[in-house]
Amino acid sequence: MRHDSSASRRKGKTPQRRPPVPDPGPSGSTPRTPRRSRVSGVPPVSPKKRRFRPGTKALMEIRKYQKSTDLLLRKGPFSRLVREVCQGFSREALRWQVYALLALQEAAEAFLVMLFSDANLCAIHAKRVTVFPRDIQLARRIRGVDNM
Repeated sequence: MRHDSSASRRKGKTPQRRPPVPDPGPSGSTPRTPRRSRVSGVPPVSPKKRRFRPGTKALMEIRKYQKSTDLLLRKGPFSRLVREVCQGFSREALRWQVYALLALQEAAEAFLVMLFSDANLCAIHAKRVTVFPRDIQLARRIRGVDNM
């Protein structure tokens, strides 16, 4: 007997359907038992939450973010961070145009995506699938001082 490979990977057993109860019809020849209310101590069984295999959710998120073109960081916190860094360089409060902040955020996100991509290649080279901080440090070091 050949086993279905997808069925053997499932964690639980598939529930079996109960055979339908025959309806006695309008004649009512069989005596009915009085109906009981659902006030018993057994709570109703809710269906189990869907659980994906490890890594499936991550691949779904990767596909989702590769399809989209919107920014990944929120604009408000990024704007506050830029203004805070600018206060360290100047005593007076500098004003920023919205398009200047958006351009800076586009460049920052592009830099981070490429850095994580290079760090992922470093992890794969080390025969791992997990990116460690040392992979990011190696990617930055290989890039050189100019691209930091």
